[in-house]
Amino acid sequence: MHSATKRDLDGSEIRRVVGTALGPTAEITSLHEFTDGFFNAVHGVDLADGTRLVLKAAPPPELKLLRYEVDLMRTEHEFFRRAAEAGVPVPALRYADLDGGYLLLDRLNGTSLHALAPRLTPEQLYPIRRELGRISARITTVTGELFGYPRRDGRTRSTSWRTSFLDIVDDILADAVEYERPLPMAAGDIAALVRRHAALLDDVTRPALVHFDLWDGNVFVDDELGIEGIIDGERALYGDPLAELVSLLMFQEPDAVPGVLDGFLGRALTDREHLRLTLYNVYLGLILVTEPAVRAYDPVAYGPTYRWAADRLTEQLRRLNSAGP
Repeated sequence: MHSATKRDLDGSEIRRVVGTALGPTAEITSLHEFTDGFFNAVHGVDLADGTRLVLKAAPPPELKLLRYEVDLMRTEHEFFRRAAEAGVPVPALRYADLDGGYLLLDRLNGTSLHALAPRLTPEQLYPIRRELGRISARITTVTGELFGYPRRDGRTRSTSWRTSFLDIVDDILADAVEYERPLPMAAGDIAALVRRHAALLDDVTRPALVHFDLWDGNVFVDDELGIEGIIDGERALYGDPLAELVSLLMFQEPDAVPGVLDGFLGRALTDREHLRLTLYNVYLGLILVTEPAVRAYDPVAYGPTYRWAADRLTEQLRRLNSAGP
């Protein structure tokens, strides 16, 4: 997918970064770009000694992004470091130039679950998704100092999940208004609807690390159908552990994605948890319908995804509006 956020890198720049990271003896034998991502530029780097690496480059620094898209390369670095310490399978970090916007990581060898899932039976998929649920639960055992996005300017960071999440929603609604994105309801009405249910957020008292982008494309499976690792931690934040279910379920009910909830929670969601999950689904829906404004996606290529996201957002808002006082 073409995106304006993907920085153009030529071979000489990639070789410079790899040389800085690994030293002048690192001999590069091939380079190739991975084009299936949506945000960072990602290049595969093969070395003469057989090492296979991935170089990630942050968007051009002059590019205006959404309000929450600040310090995302630093966020990804923090996510990989802290997740690895908790025993989460993630690619090893080889080098970070956070001011320059570069991460160099080991490349995973498996196949993305997004590519693999259509070829698997439900019986094969269930243990993979249960394992993914367990891995996701392990991520959320990591505790942050504050709620919110771990950005240096402190925006959305607080000691209260209610305060942080309302700021997060306000930011994406401000982006939608600024870029004149069509929404199912007026931005002010969406903000009021979220606030109507804000007391639910006080159930969350520990700032848990949440990947928040664990869709199947960011999950790699090995030849034995075990999970080799997860990637793309730049969307991570500290918040409600249940927010991890947003991308694991992708707007579906848990029973429509067997295995996830068994591994993640080991029980059914309560009514209050269902409503909290709906709040987080609304946030993801707002991101998906707003981000094309700064990505310059091809409208034809992205059209089906946009319509799907807009329909899901409408559904989640309707569900939230019909729930309780």
